[in-house]
Amino acid sequence: MPPLAETQAHLRRAVVAGDLADIGPMLRGGRDPAKRLAIHQRNYETSLVNALLGKFPATGWLVGPGFLSQAAREFIRRRPPRSPCIAQYGEDFPRHLETRPHAERVPYMRELAELEWCVGHAAIATDRPSLAPDALGGLNPDVLCDATLTLQGGVHYLATSWPVDELMKTYLQEKAPDTLQLSPGEFRFEIRGSRGAFQINRLDSGEFAFRNGLRSKCTIGAAAELALEADPDFDVGPSFLKAITEGLVVAIRQSEGTPT
Repeated sequence: MPPLAETQAHLRRAVVAGDLADIGPMLRGGRDPAKRLAIHQRNYETSLVNALLGKFPATGWLVGPGFLSQAAREFIRRRPPRSPCIAQYGEDFPRHLETRPHAERVPYMRELAELEWCVGHAAIATDRPSLAPDALGGLNPDVLCDATLTLQGGVHYLATSWPVDELMKTYLQEKAPDTLQLSPGEFRFEIRGSRGAFQINRLDSGEFAFRNGLRSKCTIGAAAELALEADPDFDVGPSFLKAITEGLVVAIRQSEGTPT
């Protein structure tokens, strides 16, 4: 009998990839134990397909449940879960969608799915106590440029070439439009949420670059440089204070390493 870890690996290949070469000789009981294993294979696929459909309902509304279900089955075979946390599974699914046949007919499908992924994760977050504006009084202004900010966990940033926030709004209104006309462009979104609620805000290029840089753990100075590259008229002072007053910031860590 092989070691437990090896047996588990054989069983995983059988369930995930349908490879019975190694596990087949170990199956026991009944007339056809392989048929009982097939039940687990179907349950595995069905549970993951349902999980993906539950994460992307607006995308399913846009392209139809049949298209999305088939795309989900292919995705599961190509990219099976690599961790036990199903909540994190499916981040690459939007990019998989645009590889499907005829995906070019819906050019905003991937970006809507990416927005939906952000919305889903923002809505299940929990806000932490935000930094009070008066906490800035104790900071050393000489090192503030080298400080980093910790933002709320339910904040995400997404740049798209289609106004997919309009699609999301239409879906949430539960009313199919007579016609759907979208024009491509440059769109930048801040998705923020907690405890089941969320909001999608459009940002200008400088504000988006600044906040996205802060979320990526850039220093305030480095994030300001990114913003100025996007918009030479960007003013870091008011934008920094706005992030504080909107409750986006939960901590400031100065270059010495002391959190505020």
